[in-house]
Amino acid sequence: MTLNRVQLTDEVSLSRLVYGMWRLGDDRDTSPEHVRAKIDACLDQGITTMDQADIYGGYMAEHILGQALTPELRRKVEIVTKCDIVAPVGRHASARVKHYDTTRRHIRQSVDTSLKLMKTDYIDLLLIHRPDPLMDHLETGAALDEMVNAGKVRAVGVSNFRPWDWELLQSGMETQLTTNQIEVSLLHHAPLTNGDLAFHQRQAHPVMAWSPLGGGTLFAESSAALRARLDQIARETNTDAAAVAVAWLLRHPACILPVLGTNTLSRIARIGDALEVNLDRQTWFELYTLALGHEVP
Repeated sequence: MTLNRVQLTDEVSLSRLVYGMWRLGDDRDTSPEHVRAKIDACLDQGITTMDQADIYGGYMAEHILGQALTPELRRKVEIVTKCDIVAPVGRHASARVKHYDTTRRHIRQSVDTSLKLMKTDYIDLLLIHRPDPLMDHLETGAALDEMVNAGKVRAVGVSNFRPWDWELLQSGMETQLTTNQIEVSLLHHAPLTNGDLAFHQRQAHPVMAWSPLGGGTLFAESSAALRARLDQIARETNTDAAAVAVAWLLRHPACILPVLGTNTLSRIARIGDALEVNLDRQTWFELYTLALGHEVP
């Protein structure tokens, strides 16, 4: 199967579906062999983009990935990682309180540590993980420019930023921000109407969607009617309800890249099924209506 690819810059493109590694350290088996089996299952479907963050797994997920990467495998994948969250665990155990740090010093240290842990010379895409109330946009922007100019990072973006946060940071940079990773799903559909997706769609910024299945709660917390309709469409398309829920995001014209994380190999092998589901306009609105709990105005 060949998936659509999304171009971020002239040099960097991502697969339309992204494998999320936030739970990599939760697996009972974190051996290099098992991690490589997960990556291979993604590659078999054309899923080449691996989503990381320094904080994932208590600052251990990048290390787990690095132990599995070989030079040959590294050439086949794109690595996304994030920085700026400082939590009092792992290498930041001495922190008194969880906080954000977008200073030049912290960004430099985070990038260098990520490169070392993942045993790579470059990061394909670096994201600022959360908006920092104390961000000096000129300092943060200069630090991101520096990482790109040094060849340590090939492209930069943000995560969980609102449009005004994006514009503030971009105003202090020479490098163009390329993407915003935000929460979007049938359970969390506010970005469809609060301006977030419209902002990026207008500027042709691809949007990465974290927790596209509601962190696994979509099927536990959604209405019985929504779940029944997802199951019905899944039977009609020979897929499963998760694939249909992801296809609902793919149908949006903002070019959404769902980030899907699971440690189960059989589920990883079916991530690409979402691309086989084509939702017409009325079916899309059926699901949206059921997610809202009422018809659109």
